[in-house]
Amino acid sequence: MSLHPTQITLLGYIGLITIGATLLALPISSTGDPISFIDAFFTATSAVCVTGLSVFDISLVLTDFGKVVLLSLIQLGGLGIMVVSGLIAIAIFRRLSTSGSDLIGSEFRSQQANSTMKDTMLRIVKMVVVFESVGAVILTAWFATVYRYDLGHALWMGVFHAVSSFNNAGFALYSDNLMSFVADPVVSLTVCALIIIGGLGFPVIMELRRVGWAPRQWTMNFNIVMSMTVILLVGGTIYIAILEWSNPGTLGPLDPGAKILAAFFQSVQTRTAGFNSIDIGAMNPATWLGMDGLMFVGAGPAGTAGGIKVTTFAVLAFIVLTELRGDSAVNIFGKRLSRAVHRQAITIALLAVFYVAASTVLMQLTTTVSTDRLIFEVISAFGTVGLSTGITPMLPDPALINLIVLMIVGRLGPLTLSTALILNHSPKLYEFPKERPLLG
Repeated sequence: MSLHPTQITLLGYIGLITIGATLLALPISSTGDPISFIDAFFTATSAVCVTGLSVFDISLVLTDFGKVVLLSLIQLGGLGIMVVSGLIAIAIFRRLSTSGSDLIGSEFRSQQANSTMKDTMLRIVKMVVVFESVGAVILTAWFATVYRYDLGHALWMGVFHAVSSFNNAGFALYSDNLMSFVADPVVSLTVCALIIIGGLGFPVIMELRRVGWAPRQWTMNFNIVMSMTVILLVGGTIYIAILEWSNPGTLGPLDPGAKILAAFFQSVQTRTAGFNSIDIGAMNPATWLGMDGLMFVGAGPAGTAGGIKVTTFAVLAFIVLTELRGDSAVNIFGKRLSRAVHRQAITIALLAVFYVAASTVLMQLTTTVSTDRLIFEVISAFGTVGLSTGITPMLPDPALINLIVLMIVGRLGPLTLSTALILNHSPKLYEFPKERPLLG
């Protein structure tokens, strides 16, 4: 019995997580007693799924060997996601009919649609290497010249945080994550730039490289991802700044410029990165709620980000707008949206809500933590974000296992679902009588 490509992908990630957990559980990986296998498996899952949640301080607990293992898992997980996403998208495009490929076909049209799988993989790898290298050079130079790190240490810190940033992982080699750099524009903005680029997705980056600033040639996917990215980043910055401006535990002690920088930094992190330059646990519950929404949406498809993706959210928003207007078709940026995409977006969103709700209930049954903190943790895991209010190390094993499953589902679930909805489609030779129930 042959396995579906999405099943092979899932088994591959589970295999990589298991290998990583085994390596992290070795005595050579920890500075003290060996890490328990459940903690090692949780950390490996968080790295491979580029989440960033951790049950211990990796800067203190992991040895250099353990940190190299962690970095390798982040890189393999992030690169694997982009390669698999790109290949599956192209495979879908090639197998779809013209009428059924409006969205995905537009993502990979022109020479990209005719690329071989090898060419696609090479493009993705080259793109990853270029962006991570540029980020590593900037951070290394800054650490060496401003913070007076010796060159070897500066290079290691620069490479690690560049890789962690571009892959939207959120792991940092500082006990306070990146809170020490809350007012440092070079470190903060370099990390943010890498996160945003990695979160745009491979199709958007390649399209921007191919057509440049030519709005008439931009696809629907490109327009949605870019516009939603700007809207959510700006909206998130304003929301966090307003609610936390006078909070003595977060933005309160900073000067106005640093407050805006920190608010923007945290807004970027909700796009599924997971770094923090201020204390997330000290934020107002209302701020957590807004960040819940941003983490749930995530960033662009076929990239290193998680969540339901901005394209899914935008499609749902346009469906609602179309219904309110009474229009017959959903039109986005001058193009009509395929009805098949309506069903896919609704299915992905409802399944995501189910996973989050079910996991929150399970967490409530195994912990005594307040519901607002649990919801934040659950959505952070599902969206592969990695932000936490500080409760992760205190969670019991059943709760950690719940988050492990949720991280895997959040990383591969929507993609696997979307692929299955398209590739496994077999047209029926009959139709049932049409009827409408009463709604609303």
